[in-house]
Amino acid sequence: MRYVKWLGILGVFVAGCADSADAPDPATQQTQSPVMTVSAAVQHDISVPLRDVPVIIRATKERAEHPIGRIPLSGPADLNDPVIQAAPGTSAATTTGLNFPGVGNGDYGFAPNAAPPDTNGVVGSTQYVQWVNESFAVFDKTTGAIAAGFPKQGNAPWAGFSETRCATANDGDPIVQFDKAAKRWILTQFVVSSQPFLQCVAVSTTDDATGSYARYSFQYANFPDYPKLSVWPDAYYITFNIFGNTFLGGLACAYDRTKMLAGQAATQICFGPISSFASPLPSDLDGSTAPPAGSPAFFVNLQTTTSLNLFKFHADFGTPGNSTFTGPTVITVPSFATAATVPQLDTKQKLDALSDRLMYRLAYRNFGDHE
Repeated sequence: MRYVKWLGILGVFVAGCADSADAPDPATQQTQSPVMTVSAAVQHDISVPLRDVPVIIRATKERAEHPIGRIPLSGPADLNDPVIQAAPGTSAATTTGLNFPGVGNGDYGFAPNAAPPDTNGVVGSTQYVQWVNESFAVFDKTTGAIAAGFPKQGNAPWAGFSETRCATANDGDPIVQFDKAAKRWILTQFVVSSQPFLQCVAVSTTDDATGSYARYSFQYANFPDYPKLSVWPDAYYITFNIFGNTFLGGLACAYDRTKMLAGQAATQICFGPISSFASPLPSDLDGSTAPPAGSPAFFVNLQTTTSLNLFKFHADFGTPGNSTFTGPTVITVPSFATAATVPQLDTKQKLDALSDRLMYRLAYRNFGDHE
């Protein structure tokens, strides 16, 4: 029996994850039979170096993003939270490193023009990339200097792409990732302002975020909200909340990492949508040690205010029919309270909350004697 320790927004919990040789506990393990679909990327090619894409003057008028799809959460709500930290603990010793302005707030002649800004960023071998709706920039991680010609609009990686909507739409919900094992960047955002809906994906050909990219567009029949991307040895995994007129369920997909790293035609294997599978997070590899050979990717979602669900996704791009998506294993956690808003000190202005889901990322690390 392997044991997987997850550290997330709810704290630390330990889940026993069965190997193929282990018989699952029937009290906690069920087998999902979601619909599996396999589809090729609509288009793919290799781009010119991103540094050579002209900077497009963006409109200064702020626009609101599409409203996020809320997911009903079962269980008690608005209770006194038993797991809240009542008082500050011992301060951790820290050393101040490099500080420099990021994308936004008027720096570098740029200000975010969309709300919410969906801020995210990641550190690579020598660079830091930050993406704030709807522009991103590349920085030197040792000096903080911004790369020449940045910030650029979020659709800049797909300039001149044969799937023109990736090149012309700049719809946001961006994700930037760094594949630590392959030393490649992954940039992605969706196209939802026209149909059919797309996820535009770009994988760098080197560890230089300003260089060229293998570009792909994957198509979806219904609105693919709230995309979350992770890096795993056998695939890039991505999840969505799928909406039609109502919430249809969570969708879990695997992109063929091997083909995308080589700039070749790639496919996706998807399971779902599953109506009881909302806002799932795929396991994202941290550290230099890969998971055990053949390990499935893990997916966790918030089921109630007292439990999480753990699923396993095995993708087989050679024989897609051998791919499996199984679960859930129910993980009990201390009951917590949900809230629509979060108060702040010294102001009556409250923050909007997302109490119906776990927060990105689902970080995974293999320590050798445990995961």
